[in-house]
Amino acid sequence: MELAYYSEYAVRLVNTEEPARNRDALTSVDAVRELFAGNSQAARRATDADVTRFRSVRARLRAVFEAADRGDETLAVDLLNSLLLEFPVSPQISGHDTLDGSGKPDWHMHLADHPSNATAGYAAIAAMGLAFHLTTHGVDRLGLCEAPPCRNAYLDTSTNRSRRYCSDRCATRANVAAYRARKRLEAGRSADNGRTAEAAQPSTASGER
Repeated sequence: MELAYYSEYAVRLVNTEEPARNRDALTSVDAVRELFAGNSQAARRATDADVTRFRSVRARLRAVFEAADRGDETLAVDLLNSLLLEFPVSPQISGHDTLDGSGKPDWHMHLADHPSNATAGYAAIAAMGLAFHLTTHGVDRLGLCEAPPCRNAYLDTSTNRSRRYCSDRCATRANVAAYRARKRLEAGRSADNGRTAEAAQPSTASGER
């Protein structure tokens, strides 16, 4: 499994909460288990106590995205380093896949999964994946959706560093809102021009007399 894959763990956890909408999907142990996305062995270790622990890690990961979104690269790195120190990983070489059906192992880096609890395991994977993405692509590739009130986290993998929204849905919503705002502005200007023209007519008429 490529290390870049693990960065999605951070995004999934951060986006279980929408602060501006006062929504929180991380309310049960089942919600915690769903975050592991198919890693059933790790998910089975989750207990009710992990709900609170996961929320704490989520807040710290969101702080990394917020710092990156503000352009504070040093803070983003410092916050991420603190997570890496608290939740260290154990990398190992894995070859459970094969190359082109040849039977030869496809050797790649994998993060060993033997933490003390479900939160520690998830946090280690999420922090390492995010660190790999940050150091490979740059701090500015960590973003928060610009379509208010969303503010979901995303990883910008575009070729020209142009991503601004977490999804096509938010991009469409933002574009529609911008279009409507332009139309309201144009309508307001037209109305102002009309009133200015009407106000000028009496003075013109009196001048002719």
